[in-house]
Amino acid sequence: MKGRNETTGMDFILLGLFPDMKHSDIMISVIILIYVVAFTGNSTLILLILVDSQLHTPMYLLLSQLSLIDLLFISTTVPKMATDFFSGNKHISNTACGTQIFFYLLLGEAECILLTLMACDRYLAICRPLRYPLIMNKRVCQMMVMVSWVGGPLNSIGETAYTMHLPTCGDKEIEHFFCELTAILRFSCKDTSSYRFTVLVLGITLLLIPFVIIFTSYTIVFLTVLRMNSPQGRNKALATCSSHLIVVSLFYGPVIFTYMTPGFSHSPDQDKTVSVFFAIVTPMLNPFIYSLRNKDVLRALNKVLKRGMIPK
Repeated sequence: MKGRNETTGMDFILLGLFPDMKHSDIMISVIILIYVVAFTGNSTLILLILVDSQLHTPMYLLLSQLSLIDLLFISTTVPKMATDFFSGNKHISNTACGTQIFFYLLLGEAECILLTLMACDRYLAICRPLRYPLIMNKRVCQMMVMVSWVGGPLNSIGETAYTMHLPTCGDKEIEHFFCELTAILRFSCKDTSSYRFTVLVLGITLLLIPFVIIFTSYTIVFLTVLRMNSPQGRNKALATCSSHLIVVSLFYGPVIFTYMTPGFSHSPDQDKTVSVFFAIVTPMLNPFIYSLRNKDVLRALNKVLKRGMIPK
């Protein structure tokens, strides 16, 4: 770190997704289209769950929160990236950068907790069906939602505050399309090896424990489903759980690559590619994974569309 002058008061510069890529206008158009689809899909799912009384169950309440998280998650990166591209101004202030890091970590951790709680909900519904209505009452559902939203900031506040108060050196050009924590650490004038190790350990802990709970829950669920006598009940349970598992895989795959492996083992281009899938593509896919294979959601959508087309 010696020989580098400390820089204070300077904005960061986001170099973008692939700054040297030809036809970058096509890339940004595709990303904006993905954002519009994600916004529409998640908003529609939230609205359907809100207006249809038959969807006022614990599973759909948690699903509506997942859609809300995905909606906010993709909105932390894409609007800024699109604005930078069309305006040509890629500067971002220290405050805005810290805010982006905070919400990115908060929403990612909230989704991690929520997916774990959704796995527990499916375990109770399928493996303990008689006790499920007693356990998963309205108060418990509200507590689960609160835990998801309160648990997220606990770690993100500390990591964001520490990262943004580190002295920085150099021209502060971020080789990313948003303010990502590990990318910011590259500008530090201090030796951050111990902090990087702490972030790695926290990432492994905060991701591995929920992953083990999810894996254990669905293992027991599938063993229970295979013993069901009713083919109709078995198929319904498998359809619901397989949708959950697809979403879990889409979430945990990129996150494990980014936060459970040492930063030096992958290049900045790999980091950006994985971030696109994790922060942009996955929030678009989630509402369709749940709705296209869910008869209750399709029924609610069909009812709303018919109601809108029938003249009063």
